Amino acid sequence: MRVFNEIRLNNLRGDLFGGVTAAVVALPMALAFGVASGAGAEAGLYGAVLIGLFAALFGGTPTLISEPTGPMTVVFTAVIASLIAADPEQGLAMAFTVVMLTGVFQIAFGAMRLGRYVTMMPYTVVSGFMSGIGIILIILQFPGLLGHATPEGGVLGSLAALPGLVMAIDPWELLLAGLTLAVLFLMPARIKRFLPAPLVALVVGTAVAVYWLGHQDLRVIGEIPTGLPQLQLPVFSAAQWQIIVVDALVLALLGSVDALLTSVIASNLTRKNSNSDKELVGQGLGNMASGLFGGLPGAGATMGTVVNIQSGGRTALSGLVRAALLAVVVIWAADLTASIPLAVLAGIAVKVGVDIIDWRFLRRAHRVSLKGAFILYGVIVVTVFVDLIMAVAIGLFVANILTIRRLADVQAEWVCTLPPSRDGDDDASGSDITTEERALLALGGGRVKMLHLSGPLVFGAAASIRRQEHKLEAAQAVVVDLSRVPHLGVTTSVALDAALMGVLKRNVPLYVAGAQGQPRERLEKLGFGELVGADGWVDERKRALEKALAAINGGGSSGSGEPGAGPQSIPGPVPPA
Repeated sequence: MRVFNEIRLNNLRGDLFGGVTAAVVALPMALAFGVASGAGAEAGLYGAVLIGLFAALFGGTPTLISEPTGPMTVVFTAVIASLIAADPEQGLAMAFTVVMLTGVFQIAFGAMRLGRYVTMMPYTVVSGFMSGIGIILIILQFPGLLGHATPEGGVLGSLAALPGLVMAIDPWELLLAGLTLAVLFLMPARIKRFLPAPLVALVVGTAVAVYWLGHQDLRVIGEIPTGLPQLQLPVFSAAQWQIIVVDALVLALLGSVDALLTSVIASNLTRKNSNSDKELVGQGLGNMASGLFGGLPGAGATMGTVVNIQSGGRTALSGLVRAALLAVVVIWAADLTASIPLAVLAGIAVKVGVDIIDWRFLRRAHRVSLKGAFILYGVIVVTVFVDLIMAVAIGLFVANILTIRRLADVQAEWVCTLPPSRDGDDDASGSDITTEERALLALGGGRVKMLHLSGPLVFGAAASIRRQEHKLEAAQAVVVDLSRVPHLGVTTSVALDAALMGVLKRNVPLYVAGAQGQPRERLEKLGFGELVGADGWVDERKRALEKALAAINGGGSSGSGEPGAGPQSIPGPVPPA
């Protein structure tokens, strides 16, 4: 794995323009997320610089722009609130320790090459979680829109305080917030192609506040420390170590999913492949650095990435240019942001929350699948009103249970016993049996039974195999067809072993047809190979049926390998699988 990201100079103009444009987009977002999180506007700026710098240097997607994002900010806001409530003096420092540990987890994910698996989550869960986060971000901005600081208690606290806040509304701050939202939502698309809407809203809102409402007592960002950020050493107590680890793991998973999904978008736009494992390492280094210097956690940002690509960015040089420009703001020009009204930043955050909500899928989910819609809305409700971690856990559990049930139903169609025991039995899964093979089964007159399996069989097929056992009880010879089974799961192997043990205990000739590769290896490791004997393994299904017919007519060889002798007796109880 190469150390650095793809940095080239053959697209210098495009990368410079892409980096400048991405920096312009990032500035108002970083300020808004810093204020929204409770860590301060400077934390948003530090995160935008450090995460963007390290992810651009060491990531695996050349055009990806990384910075604090809405989902990461919402989760980190909850982390800050809980840790400060538990330890007012060290809570904020512990929160930055969570950010550092988030980076460590992401580096570990990349080192273990888990990049391809991180995004393997049901879309209903991802969509519900992201939409819930968007709703949280909007609700948390209600007090700021009305001219008040965000009360304690998160979503429920903000909703409970809302009637009192409305009664004490600040009309001038509401006016600024409304103006900001109007610019963000109503700005023509042709202008957005050249001027980022968040920056226009920030400039217009600040200008109105300074030149027309300067006599009003408006809440503003205030002075932001200039110069390099101070080093934040890890702080934690033994009693709260478990909380820190869990919070960091949640942020690491969320940030990894967010970054890799954005990486897929970037790859589709540029037609360039990305290295997901390397990207996780870059994201982890960025979050470690951000936590060390008191910055917000972040991930790949869709808006910044798309703007970068549309402006001509093609290599990681654009990300480095963006980080350098934001660093100039942090080191030398931070005092220029002191007059920005908090109501304007609240309006920008509301627009981000609206954009995070998966409106397109929400409108169609019930038409696609009622069960999927139930999971989607359930995850949204639990995310907003209960707990972010619990929402993902419950959503994954329910989605996986429904998937397992559906998989079991599908795999049941791949298991049957031929010929059917009675005229109503379904033998559709045996549709690949040739006419000649069906004729051989007919010659057996029901005394030869074939347990026909097909497709990759994991634990969902075990119950279907067990349901076939009674159909084999009257057979005088049994053929097990594994010629179309590329994979045999452990649970299915044990179920098959148990079913065939019953056949062997009755001294019925048994032949396994077409077992190759992993299925045969798995059955042999269960000890089944010794019981069926060398002659019981047959390469072709037709040949196995011929041997079974010969066995019931007295001229065939048994599964034990001794002609005409029948299989070995199995003394004592069936050994555990």
